[in-house]
Amino acid sequence: MTKLGTALITGASSGMGAAYADRLAKRGYDLVVVARNEQRLNALASRLTAETGVKVDVLTADLTSRGDVRRVEQRLRSDGSVTLLVNNAGMGTPRPVLSEDIDWLEGVIELNVVAAHRLAVAAAQVFAARGRGGIINLSSIAALHPEKTNATYSASKAFILNLTQSLHTEAGPKGVRLQVVLPGATRTEFFNRFGVSIDSRFPPGMIMEATDLVDAALAGFDQGELVTIPSLPDMKDWETFVAARLALDPNLSHSKPAPRYGPTKTEGS
Repeated sequence: MTKLGTALITGASSGMGAAYADRLAKRGYDLVVVARNEQRLNALASRLTAETGVKVDVLTADLTSRGDVRRVEQRLRSDGSVTLLVNNAGMGTPRPVLSEDIDWLEGVIELNVVAAHRLAVAAAQVFAARGRGGIINLSSIAALHPEKTNATYSASKAFILNLTQSLHTEAGPKGVRLQVVLPGATRTEFFNRFGVSIDSRFPPGMIMEATDLVDAALAGFDQGELVTIPSLPDMKDWETFVAARLALDPNLSHSKPAPRYGPTKTEGS
């Protein structure tokens, strides 16, 4: 076990997950890499062990299967060396919900919500009991503009944003560091799986490389950010957004409906 302990990374076989594995191994973390593609995981593990000397365990799992999710959860709960969870595995669709198969959309919820929630909460419980540990949850800027993206995908990523913010309130004081990352358009295999090029969907100035995204996200983690939006030039914009949301709080629950919902007054009454 290294001094930093072990990072368990889901969706580690490609894209941002593989970039997290590379960067965390080079920082000195041992790894547990989780994904469906065992061949890719083995190749990643061999390369990182050769380059960095850290220990890399391969855990093949399909996180749309609740049985497999529980196997990963058991590793989190039983392996005392795990000090960091990177909850990266996710899926979506470039098509709108009205033209998408509803079974596929349910699979999006199984992975992006059910699996991510179970692993994040399990890690929070374990790390809080120990008084130390970290959880990095991958959300998306889709959480902030539901009007522009697939409804199911956007809702699933908004769930991750809210989950992380709430877990931070509860587990943060117990020594658990939490971060939620909101990537924009990132060059991964997301669109390729649907036979679509990301370059056909976004202009070049909007597409970030996965390694740049992860480097920025880890810098945000180092700086103690709860919410990291790698593309956002000025975090004051996010702080303004949060302040506007919190300003609603005093008026979100009253004993009487707002006057605009009262009975309509007729002329002369």
